[in-house]
Amino acid sequence: MRIRKSVVVITGASSGIGRAIALRLADKGARLVLAARGTKELEAVAEECRKRGAEALAVTTDVTDPAMVEGLAARAVAEFGRLDVWINNAAVAAFGRLADIPPADFQRVLDVNISGYVNGARAALKLQAAQNSGVLINIASVVGETPLPYNAAYSMSKAAVRALTVSLRSELALEKVSGVDACTVLPATIDTPFYQHAANYTGRRASAMPPVFTPERVARAVEKTITRPRRETVVGGPAGRLLILQHKVSPRKVEGAIARQVDKTQLPRRKPTPITAGNLHRPSETIRKGSVTGGWHGRRRTAQRRIMGAAALAGTAAALRKLRG
Repeated sequence: MRIRKSVVVITGASSGIGRAIALRLADKGARLVLAARGTKELEAVAEECRKRGAEALAVTTDVTDPAMVEGLAARAVAEFGRLDVWINNAAVAAFGRLADIPPADFQRVLDVNISGYVNGARAALKLQAAQNSGVLINIASVVGETPLPYNAAYSMSKAAVRALTVSLRSELALEKVSGVDACTVLPATIDTPFYQHAANYTGRRASAMPPVFTPERVARAVEKTITRPRRETVVGGPAGRLLILQHKVSPRKVEGAIARQVDKTQLPRRKPTPITAGNLHRPSETIRKGSVTGGWHGRRRTAQRRIMGAAALAGTAAALRKLRG
């Protein structure tokens, strides 16, 4: 599919990955329908896209509300006449032990990250099937394949997103819906304000766990998925793909290593922080102007990424030799 003049809906477009995708596609001439809960910041993103020469519409939307999501799809068609691409990206998280996270907050993560995607897929595929053309892109995560401690709701939600996409793709094939693709993009750790915005019941400041990659890298992967749809794309270089492979080969060792890294680098004990519900129930009030990144992608982490990538490659090779032996 050509991006220029394509009508693209992006949820979670006010910051981070969603914002990076919006700006990337604006540069390519897409007609954008941007959705998020925060009206002011969403309109700022739309205006930035317009300055880049794109047509952009901001639609305040809570993806957990099926009626609002149906309304979002209807606005796209009313404004531009069709719906070519739908990108489910809106997501929230809650750090903490299962016992420490209030049930309503745990459920809210599942509502946004799973039900929100279901609502988006239902609205998008209905229109795209009628057109016999379209691409549905669900932004999942590598942590759906290699879940993290103290982040159970987010991890399980991203596993569910991948499963949802596989099921939908199979349904489209069985029903012989031609021209419509359902794809998953699985980012590794990305430099966004996600960690500052998340709910946190650990009492420890959440940080991006290296290796850390830029949101623009995800945006490029999404662009490629639109033009040449593929079932799944892992964003994070060899390290992301190798981590998934390592987990399949040696799950106990990988889970132990990940748990230790989370305890040491993602939720360091030396950095206390107040308990907060973050942006679970209302848009974040700490989004800074132009907030695509979260300040995590520095030289130290880039160097560490290379080291970890080499180590992951060596570890996987050794594990595979052991498995074959």
